[in-house]
Amino acid sequence: MSRDATIHSWPGSYYINSEKRWESGTLSLTRTMVRFISSQSKECLTSFRLSSVMEMKMESSSFIFSTLTVLEEGNIKHWFGSLKPNRVVVINVLEHFWRERLLSPTSEARGAEGRPSKGRELISLVAGAQRRLEDTGRVLSHQGEQFDNTMQGLEKIDSDLGVADKLLSELESPSWWPFGKLPWKTQQEAKAEDASKAAAAISAGKVSSRSKVIACIPAVVSKGGDSDLKPGCLLVLVSSLEVRDTNCHLLHRFERNEIDEIRVHSPYEITVRQRFIGKPDICYRFLSAKMPEAMSVLEMQYKKKIEFTSEYVAFKATPLSSPDKEGTIWNDGLMQKCQDTELPVEVPAGELSQLQVQTLQPSVSQAEAQELKQMLMQLKNLALEAETELERQDEVLDVLTSSTDRATMNIGKHTCRMKRLL
Repeated sequence: MSRDATIHSWPGSYYINSEKRWESGTLSLTRTMVRFISSQSKECLTSFRLSSVMEMKMESSSFIFSTLTVLEEGNIKHWFGSLKPNRVVVINVLEHFWRERLLSPTSEARGAEGRPSKGRELISLVAGAQRRLEDTGRVLSHQGEQFDNTMQGLEKIDSDLGVADKLLSELESPSWWPFGKLPWKTQQEAKAEDASKAAAAISAGKVSSRSKVIACIPAVVSKGGDSDLKPGCLLVLVSSLEVRDTNCHLLHRFERNEIDEIRVHSPYEITVRQRFIGKPDICYRFLSAKMPEAMSVLEMQYKKKIEFTSEYVAFKATPLSSPDKEGTIWNDGLMQKCQDTELPVEVPAGELSQLQVQTLQPSVSQAEAQELKQMLMQLKNLALEAETELERQDEVLDVLTSSTDRATMNIGKHTCRMKRLL
């Protein structure tokens, strides 16, 4: 039996067709498999790959008993009943991972064939690093836009402070005595109105930039526990997290500063919580096959609020993929034989073992090496661009600090001058 860790499990019963009876146990879902283990004998009553599933639907047994049926290749039908919390939740989760598996058949094919080569493993690692660096670049780019908007706001403040300085100078030493309404007062009101409009435009621009979507993944969503899991999606924005249903209707928005905790139960399941005093917390649970893609962004944006549970540690301790039982036994026996005996110097024709064929082949092919070289060059370019952007933002921060200090000092001076005039 495969050693894949369980993503989710539900208590229920399974119909053993050969014995015409129901057996109680646990239905479990792993990365690639669906299993049912008996609660009495602890034996696996059925086990099949997600890629071999042809259809999932809810039916009734004997016109009364509500069940969930799964049709496998070869016209093999599996009946599951008495599922808790209910069969709707179970079919929502199973369908989500089944459809995601169908959308990426190449990974399933590699898992069925066996362990990938060293070159493919290296390419996979580099691809993951590249995705993380691209996410970092997007966040840096947005941060640079925020700095630029702040610089524009400070320049506007400096301009307004210059106008205020001229007006205060005229008030402090008027060239003539005003008998009517002060003309510069009208100008000051107009300037103030223009400044408010400009500030509103800047704030609107900031709001639009803060609503940019960084990642959008399909997920099975539940408010509170896992008793009401429904299809939906999770949107990771620059300034918030949004929960939406299948029709893209907004269910809830977590502002970035309002999120108190993100608990990671497994690489595919998280819980986002917002706490309140005097009323219940708002908590949403997300289960998605695409969650690892969003975790790279969440770990960057909410690093201090992410908590990895013991379930996650146990899940990561298991191998990502494992061969079938026969392959495992064959490999273990072969490794033991290789340790006990040495390979002969001369091997008769036709008796070259599979192990010797593998040793004669290079661990990384020329095509894989070329692909790795291109990916590493892309990583280097991304890293250089990120370094350039960071240096530019450091310079902008220095300018922002000095401009803010100068504006604060000028505001204090103008305040004192206005108090003297009053």
